[in-house]
Amino acid sequence: MSGALQAVFQNQRSFGTPAPTVIGQVFAGGYYAGQISTAGNSVADYYLVVGPVASADSAKQFKTGNSGGDSTDVIDGPANSAAMNSATYPAAQFCEGLTIGGFSDWYMPAKNELEVCYYNLKPTTTSNNTSSGINANAVPARASNYTSGTPAQTSASDFQNTGAEDYTTGAYWSSTQASGGYAAYASQQTFGNGLQNIAYKTTSNRVRAVRRVAV
Repeated sequence: MSGALQAVFQNQRSFGTPAPTVIGQVFAGGYYAGQISTAGNSVADYYLVVGPVASADSAKQFKTGNSGGDSTDVIDGPANSAAMNSATYPAAQFCEGLTIGGFSDWYMPAKNELEVCYYNLKPTTTSNNTSSGINANAVPARASNYTSGTPAQTSASDFQNTGAEDYTTGAYWSSTQASGGYAAYASQQTFGNGLQNIAYKTTSNRVRAVRRVAV
C-alpha cells in the first residue's frame, strides 16, 4: 500500500469517516463498492468496502477438500468467513488474517456481497452473462438478471481493466457453499462477464477481502 493511501486511511480513522458518495473512492481502509441490505428490503444497512488489491487479493483454494457442511448463506459474509478461519479453508483464512489501514475485520464476501462488487466495479466492457445477476441484498434489490450491457464497465478508473485496483477477469470465490446436492462445490463469480456458477472447493480461484461499515 502506498504511503499516501495509508495516510488517507489514518486520517479517516482519526477524524471520522464521512459517508461515501462515489463508487471506487478511498473509504474505510479500502474502496467503496456499494451498499447492501442484509434484510433484503432495499434499505441499506451497510457500506461494502473492498480491500486494496496489493494486500487483499490472492489465489487460494476455498477448502483443502471437497467435503460439505459449510454455510449456504448468501449475505452473511462475516459469519461464513469467521466459521472457516482455519488452514482447512485457505481463502477465508487469508481474508480473516488481514489488517489493512488499521482495520482487522476483513472477511471473505458472501455470494450476494461479491455480486455487488461485480455490479459496481466491473473491470471490462465485455457483455454480461444474462443468466446471472439476481440479488435481493443489493441496494436497490435486483429481481432480474443482467442484460448484456448492464452493468456497464465501472466508472471508477482505478477499477477498470489494467487499473491499479481492478479485479482480474477470472473467477472469484464467495464464502457461500453451493446449495442443494452440491456440497462439494462453492459459489463463484467471474469478473470478465459476471457469470455466477459453482466450482469444486479445491479449485484455486482469486479471493478478495471486504469489510462492512454500518450506514
